[in-house]
Amino acid sequence: MEYRVLGRTNLRVSALGFGCGNVGGLMVRGTPAERERAVARALDLGVNFFDTAPLYGDGVSEEHLGQALQALRARCLVATKVRVGPVGLDDPAATVTRSLETSLRRLRRDRVDLLQLHDPIRATRTGGEPAASEVLDRILPAFEAMRRAGKIGFVGMTAIGDTPAIHRILQSGAVDSAQVCFNLLNPSAGIPVPPGFPGQDFDRLLALTRAQGIGVVVIRVLAAGALSGELTRHPIAVPAVDPIASGPDYAADVARARALRALVQEGHAATLVEAALRFPLGSEAVSTVLLGYSSIEHLEIAASAVGKGPLSPEALRRLEACWRDMAQGR
Repeated sequence: MEYRVLGRTNLRVSALGFGCGNVGGLMVRGTPAERERAVARALDLGVNFFDTAPLYGDGVSEEHLGQALQALRARCLVATKVRVGPVGLDDPAATVTRSLETSLRRLRRDRVDLLQLHDPIRATRTGGEPAASEVLDRILPAFEAMRRAGKIGFVGMTAIGDTPAIHRILQSGAVDSAQVCFNLLNPSAGIPVPPGFPGQDFDRLLALTRAQGIGVVVIRVLAAGALSGELTRHPIAVPAVDPIASGPDYAADVARARALRALVQEGHAATLVEAALRFPLGSEAVSTVLLGYSSIEHLEIAASAVGKGPLSPEALRRLEACWRDMAQGR
């Protein structure tokens, strides 16, 4: 397993992370034995970064992760999140404190290594989603208070919402890490995309994170499974999922993913999933690639793919041609 430094935190994180979210579903709907075996195997493979959130199964993911890590007496890095939401904006400090204390009880820990803001960030408050100014002035100071209290190691964010608002937070230096959508269906966080390219333009925010010393946790690396090129989903996975920053719906993402099969047909990767997992590893800004699992088999496949390292320059050139076709609607 390759290890990379999470920005200025100096934490060494495995290039492949263990996502405990609802999309893959293993840590929410798997049996106790399945969950413990998966966490144990991840540790054996060298995975040392586990990411969860209160929203994943309404606290179930945190509870199950805490059970597994305690049973295994595991030494690893644990990250969770806080969703402030419209009600929490009335008193962000109390909301952050209450959410974290509840998460720590579920996780059976005295502290977490990383606490991340889970709200989409807007230019102006929209439907209960906070404006960048509110995040900087009212929410992140509450995170800092938790750091001073020894409850968390570092402060992070989920880089979703309005691109200028996300950039504003990153430029402020107020966060140590960012969860970034960076995948084959939307590479705009790291690579300029052609005019007309579908999906949100993140305007090369990876260059900004690198300049600021902010660690990057890649999320949606498989676009919630669409980059398998298959519409069918694993029985334990969430049955339906909304895309983030890519297409209008899951079926559209799958159709676009199938247009990338040239990477496999021309020998640049053994499978489309492998290509998707290896793609973000080519960026020096990326610290770890987070993936949610439905089974131990998925974990084994991911570890094998990540072990092959970044895609070749030839594969990236082929991708550029595919992206130009996507921009032109072909």
